[in-house]
Amino acid sequence: MTLQEILHLRFLGNDVAAYLTCAGILLFGYVFKTLLSKLLSKLAFRFIRKQTQGVSELQFQALLIQPISIVVFFITVYLAFQVLDYPVRSSELDHDDPWPKVVLFRLYQLGIITGVAWIALRGVDFLVMVFQRRAETNTSRLNNQLIPFAKDLVKVLVLTIAFLVMLSRVFGVNVTALIGGLGIGGLAVAFAAKESLENLIASFTIFLDRPFAVGDLVEVGGVTGTVEKVGFRSTRLRTAEKSYVTVPNKSMIDKPLDNLSLRTARRVSFTLALSHATTSEQLRGIVQDTQRVIQEHALTTDDVQIKFSALTPAAKEVTVQYFVETTDYEEYLDVKEELNYRLVELVEQHRGTFASTATSVVHLAQPTDPLRGLESPERPVL
Repeated sequence: MTLQEILHLRFLGNDVAAYLTCAGILLFGYVFKTLLSKLLSKLAFRFIRKQTQGVSELQFQALLIQPISIVVFFITVYLAFQVLDYPVRSSELDHDDPWPKVVLFRLYQLGIITGVAWIALRGVDFLVMVFQRRAETNTSRLNNQLIPFAKDLVKVLVLTIAFLVMLSRVFGVNVTALIGGLGIGGLAVAFAAKESLENLIASFTIFLDRPFAVGDLVEVGGVTGTVEKVGFRSTRLRTAEKSYVTVPNKSMIDKPLDNLSLRTARRVSFTLALSHATTSEQLRGIVQDTQRVIQEHALTTDDVQIKFSALTPAAKEVTVQYFVETTDYEEYLDVKEELNYRLVELVEQHRGTFASTATSVVHLAQPTDPLRGLESPERPVL
């Protein structure tokens, strides 16, 4: 049997040549899908090179090569089966078609829609990278807060559109009628998702009113932490204990919120307890020198209060209050530590002493027996 005869042998309605052509297209698509995706991504990058804001071509390709290769492979699968006498076309599918044919075509449609949605999501990631590079040159904290929120919002829209397309093209659902039906049951859905909707609306309120931004130190509802992210439903705070607290957005706008990062200064207030052995002259010297040292510090305000406030049985108490002009918590602690050391040195220079917290112990003598002195003397032994 010659080669021509072998190629013209027919199986299941197609000859061997058609099957070999189909297999060749599939093999070509599988082997060269990565190369083709690189070429397509390189071509796309040339059109947007001027708008990339420093994002390299390698970063662009790393985002898009994999989803593009998936779409390219599905396209080659479609082209391969077009060679056969029974091409899979949506117009030819009806209730009389065999179920394997219908299932394969539905899977092909799902793959194409998923691949295109994947490319769109990676495109969103690329845009976020570009805007983040632009935000690095802009000191506005709103950009750092708005970019992640917009990223999540656009991705939700892309996934929603992809889902609706799947319902319409793959499963034959009338999307227009479905959306209209949702309007009828919208009241029930609104009641069921009341809290979620409130938090979503609160997230938009946060962006419009801007009571805080990412990176601010805030206190709300008894929780103090640094804002790391503002999402659709909640705001994430990193506390001083390095724990990750999630606060609903509704609570961020309904409860009193103290933006600690917007304070012009941080207050230091404590009581200095000196022993009663400290004389009045020593006490005056300590108070005056402490006032001078704190006022002379470069990061403290002139609003310094050092007062001999109370005389208690345990100590002579001096209240100390001043403000450190910084919004950096670490710098605040450094200034506070430095001035505490200087305060201890001043007390030592004036030969003052701090009050002791030790308690006095009183020992009571044992009572004597009143009858012991009336005892009769021992009689001599005869």
